[in-house]
Amino acid sequence: MAGGDFERGKSAILRRGCPACHTIPGIAGAEGLVGPPLTRIASRVYLAGVLPNTPENLVRWLQDPPAVHPRTAMPNMGIPEQEARDITAYLLTL
Repeated sequence: MAGGDFERGKSAILRRGCPACHTIPGIAGAEGLVGPPLTRIASRVYLAGVLPNTPENLVRWLQDPPAVHPRTAMPNMGIPEQEARDITAYLLTL
């Protein structure tokens, strides 16, 4: 992901509490069952069933999920663009 850092993304995932809701490979304790597992997210066709899976759309989703899909259970966590790019860099390795 241009402009994103894999290691910072991994740290941000932990700091933001993503493991509480998602199962995320490579993240210790990330076995949440509220949201979908993020296993192989890089190879999925759509994000949240509504957005084509592109790096820019993943950044957009992370920054404000309800703006993309108002009925989502994922809250707007106030993730700034750089942090969303870092998280995207990590998720694109899955």
